[in-house]
Amino acid sequence: MSVTAGMVKELRERTGSGMMECRKALIEADANMELAIENMRKAGLAKADKKSGRIAAEGRIAVAQSADTKNAVIIDVNCETDFVAKGDVFKAFANDIANAVLASDVTTVEEAYGLELADGKTIDEVRRGLIAKLGENIALRRFQRVATEGGTGFYLHGEKIGVLVSLEKADNELAKDVAMHIAASKPVCVSEADVAPELVEKEKAIFVAQAEESGKPANIIEKMIGGRIKKFLAEITLEGQAFIKDDKMTVGQLAKAKGNKVLTFTRLEVGEGIEKEEGDFASEVMAQIRG
Repeated sequence: MSVTAGMVKELRERTGSGMMECRKALIEADANMELAIENMRKAGLAKADKKSGRIAAEGRIAVAQSADTKNAVIIDVNCETDFVAKGDVFKAFANDIANAVLASDVTTVEEAYGLELADGKTIDEVRRGLIAKLGENIALRRFQRVATEGGTGFYLHGEKIGVLVSLEKADNELAKDVAMHIAASKPVCVSEADVAPELVEKEKAIFVAQAEESGKPANIIEKMIGGRIKKFLAEITLEGQAFIKDDKMTVGQLAKAKGNKVLTFTRLEVGEGIEKEEGDFASEVMAQIRG
């Protein structure tokens, strides 16, 4: 049986693969459509496994939120290049993952990979298919789920930085403003009560050593250290930081003025903590051409 243009078109629609790849698969399967699809899936899985060890330090942050804003999920999906990260296909995949995780009760990435999307395929099956199609390692790196009796809100700075905030009371405008502040200012935690004691002691030891070198009296040194610790805590806590839209008030004062309180926040940035490989782009292109 000969391979027709209509068959190639159908296979392209069903697999999302290129025309030449589909034609080749049909020829090798003796024009058997289902066998061609099966062979292409096997080849895609093999490609995905081969690329799984490659560093994926680009990608995008996505957020999904329930209609009542009481539940939300923020995720970090990685790929290898900024070009793929900004593409519509990768963006849609990231949003699909976020919505699927929000609608589930999974707690780990491994569990999330088993969730089914609208087309009946699991997240991992779609991921592997995209690896074969786009030629890059793709992975769901992490996600954070938030549930509150109040409300959630978020801010996305492009596709690289995302912040998810939970408030004591639902307030979309306040949540977005606070999330935007967190994206820019990178607080460590919400309040002084959340700061690890060992972190405070470490900073205090540094301040003591600096103050003692000044030769000032002990009572003055004690006041200096107290002031520096207070300033340090204000700099690293969300409630103590000056609000980016109005530096005459702190974020804590802003929330209080609105009769509200920030409960939690999650700030994710694509690539943070991942050591990127420095490559020679021209050499990579030439190697692909030769291959």
